[in-house]
Amino acid sequence: MRSIHMPELHFTGFKRIIADPEHCDGQPRIAGTRITVAAILSYLAGGMTVEQIAAEYPVLSTKDVYEALAFAAAQFQDRFLPLRLASE
Repeated sequence: MRSIHMPELHFTGFKRIIADPEHCDGQPRIAGTRITVAAILSYLAGGMTVEQIAAEYPVLSTKDVYEALAFAAAQFQDRFLPLRLASE
């Protein structure tokens, strides 16, 4: 069986976020690392600060963490879930 190599995917407006099916199951991650955007969001949701994350992973800068957060926010831009009132 012949293997097809897929190139890294770069996201417009995000210099440090890439995705590559050969790394981290293709999840968006910080370029040059195996640290996914999802992992960074989990750390933030768990109460870590941006500075704590950067200190825990010296390969990351605070700018990387903020870019991951901005990337995640952009993925939900213009998306909404219609809500119904309980009385309906």
